[in-house]
Amino acid sequence: MKALCWEGVGDLAVRDVPEPRIRSAGDIIVKVGASSVCGSDLHLINGYLPAMREGDILGHEFMGEVVETGPAVRKLAVGDRVVVGSVVACGGCWYCRTEQYSLCDNSNPQPVFTEKLWGHSPAGILGYSHAVGGYAGSHAEYIRVPFGDIGAFKVPEGIADDAVVFASDAMPTGWMAADFCGLQGGEVVAVWGAGGVGQMAARAAQLLGAERVIMIDRLPERLATAADRLGVETVNYAETDVLETLRELTAGRGPDACIEAVGMEAHDVGPIYAYDRFKQAGRAQTDRPTSVRQAIMACRKGGTVSIVGVYGGLVDKFPLGAAMNKALVLRMGQMHAQRYIPMLLDRISAGEIDPGYLATHPMPLADGARGYEMFEKKEDACLRSVFHPAG
Repeated sequence: MKALCWEGVGDLAVRDVPEPRIRSAGDIIVKVGASSVCGSDLHLINGYLPAMREGDILGHEFMGEVVETGPAVRKLAVGDRVVVGSVVACGGCWYCRTEQYSLCDNSNPQPVFTEKLWGHSPAGILGYSHAVGGYAGSHAEYIRVPFGDIGAFKVPEGIADDAVVFASDAMPTGWMAADFCGLQGGEVVAVWGAGGVGQMAARAAQLLGAERVIMIDRLPERLATAADRLGVETVNYAETDVLETLRELTAGRGPDACIEAVGMEAHDVGPIYAYDRFKQAGRAQTDRPTSVRQAIMACRKGGTVSIVGVYGGLVDKFPLGAAMNKALVLRMGQMHAQRYIPMLLDRISAGEIDPGYLATHPMPLADGARGYEMFEKKEDACLRSVFHPAG
């Protein structure tokens, strides 16, 4: 079969690779219908998460059709149209039983790296390097999904492939970001990053009761899309001082909650950004925490900072004193897909959320390398490239 593979830092290619097989009784094989790029993939492609091997298949946000099931699969059958959470979870460990699926004890078969780096190993993630399981990804004609009954969900009739694909990752990640904010109604929420996850976090915040949502980015087309589609307020950090602007917009108080949906390759302007780029390039720090710093400094006293952008290691100049002395709540993590996907499918069906507009650039899998280039360089107002292996 054809698959989009990592060949080295900054190098992708479509290869012929063996088709996946059932390996465990709970496995399913899915014929991929749509598979989206994700900002966190760029960290792998650009070598910031050093656990990739030549030939690894990328992709973790996808939907498709079940074409084979293992003997222990009970909830799914051949022919079912499904969306699959990117996080692999066993469903039976203590973390899964308490709906903390991204912390599953049993789904990462290669835990040594992350145990040394982070103290404990989190769950496995499809298509996301050997640090989190070494699973083949979804930018392929077929993919093996472990624990299929736990991680794959039947898609209701009437939802297009290029809309439901985002229920795999961008939507549950965005929803969890807003859920972490503990909204009671009437709050002001600031969101860093107007990509797919940031926009889904903004919509989730609205549905959970936020009175105002303010989105921060530097790309006018993304800010315009967010304002048009979601009715949010926008701040372009390349044109104004973010902290001063947020204080003005909140009468000096600051946002009640701040959501960071950017991650380790955050962009900014000014000398601090140049400092971060220099230290990251020299491997003196692994991640650029620009937007995290801003979120902590901007948040009101006693507020919440929710971090769903991916970070891998160590950062410098972290404003711990501000977080402590302002009594901030910090919530963060990989998303608990299996907790949120069923609810999100209901909300899509009810018309409360319409994620299909994120798929600005559908294309065949053969154009996968170009799709990532467009996505990374933000060419042609690209929000998301979505690959169709059959088209």
